[in-house]
Amino acid sequence: MATATLSKEMLDAHPWPGEIDRDVLARCIQECVACAQSCTACADASLAEEDVVDMRRTIRLCLDCADICEATGRVLTRQTDFEARLSKTQLSACRQECASCAEECERHAEHHEHCRICAEECRRCEEACSALLEAME
Repeated sequence: MATATLSKEMLDAHPWPGEIDRDVLARCIQECVACAQSCTACADASLAEEDVVDMRRTIRLCLDCADICEATGRVLTRQTDFEARLSKTQLSACRQECASCAEECERHAEHHEHCRICAEECRRCEEACSALLEAME
C-alpha cells in the first residue's frame, strides 16, 4: 500500500474529527516521509563521493532536512487534540529546510544524480508543506 494511501486511510479511520482537508494532510505526510528517506540516502551517497569534503554542507543540510521531515510527518499524523499553532510552526520549519536542502542539492545535481533526485523530492515536500499551510488558514 502506498504511503499516501495508508496515511489517508489512517486519517479517515481516526475517530477525532479532522480540522483540515485530509487529502492535503495525507499528501504532506507522504511527502515528509519520502523526503526524509531521500535526504538520508543522499547524505549517505554524498559520504561515498570522491569530493566528500566539498559535500559537507550538502550532507549537513540533508541530515537536518531528514530529521525535520520525520518529525513533521509524525506531528502531522497525530490528530487527537490537534495543535494548529505547533503544526504551522513545524510546517514552516520543514518548508524552509526543504528549500535550503533543495537549493544546495541543485548545486551538485549536474555531477551527482542522488543530489538531483533529492532536490526534486525536497521541492515536492516544500510544495506540500505550503499547500497544507494554506489549507490551515
